[in-house]
Amino acid sequence: MAKRIQNLNEVIGGYDVVLSDVWGVVHNGVAAFQHSCAALAAARKAGATVVLITNSPRPAPGVIEQLKVLGVEDGTYDRIVTSGDVTRHLIAEGPKKVFLLGPERDMPLFDGLDVEVVSADEAEAIVCTGFFDDEKEVPEDYTEMLTAFVKRDVPFICANPDLVVERGHRIIPCAGAVAAYYEQLGGKTRIAGKPHFPIYEASLVAAREARGDFDKAKVLAIGDGMPTDVRGALSQGLDLLYISAGIHVAEYTVNGETDEAILQAWLKSENAAPKFWMPRLA
Repeated sequence: MAKRIQNLNEVIGGYDVVLSDVWGVVHNGVAAFQHSCAALAAARKAGATVVLITNSPRPAPGVIEQLKVLGVEDGTYDRIVTSGDVTRHLIAEGPKKVFLLGPERDMPLFDGLDVEVVSADEAEAIVCTGFFDDEKEVPEDYTEMLTAFVKRDVPFICANPDLVVERGHRIIPCAGAVAAYYEQLGGKTRIAGKPHFPIYEASLVAAREARGDFDKAKVLAIGDGMPTDVRGALSQGLDLLYISAGIHVAEYTVNGETDEAILQAWLKSENAAPKFWMPRLA
């Protein structure tokens, strides 16, 4: 069973590296969780190297700018690795004519790559960073377009494997939900972000660049998403601190509080065994 801890300081002495999720742990898409930022900054002062590992489809420079706007101090982390970073390798290795399924602001994902962004009819690959309008749309809104892609056997490169994220107090769908729907329709997907190996490999490389070599047994992952953060960390053999007040909070909340018995039962039903848990990182 996952052990309930009150603060990160209780366990950080046993770890050299922290791989922390961003959206849902460090911020909620509207503002930074200052207690979480302080916890990671304190972990660094205690000697740990903190790498932020995020399924954002943006390459790291764009996410760094976003973090500043949201109020995340530079001292919160040492390095950042994004799904956008590792997805660029999939794009570079794939067909050269691509269709962007996502907002125009994600165009920097293609900077420096030998690809051409074209219309859906011309595309030889789809690169999905999200919805055109994630405030109103759901995957089924794209059924006609996606079905046409499936008939042409067009590969679907997903730059953000998250199914949903918090935005303030709302739950917003992400590109991972579209990827899952594409698979349901019979299409083929290519994904490098969490929970898949490439983003963890890149994050451990970034940690070694920051501090030198370390034992993988002394890496602590932190996250709130079962299909991404939890599955990814556990599949890589990493200790995990589960943040319960994230996207799954409704599964085990009673009268506004986490019911630990229900939480533990839910984790067991998901075949997930985090080492620790706490509602919010502190």
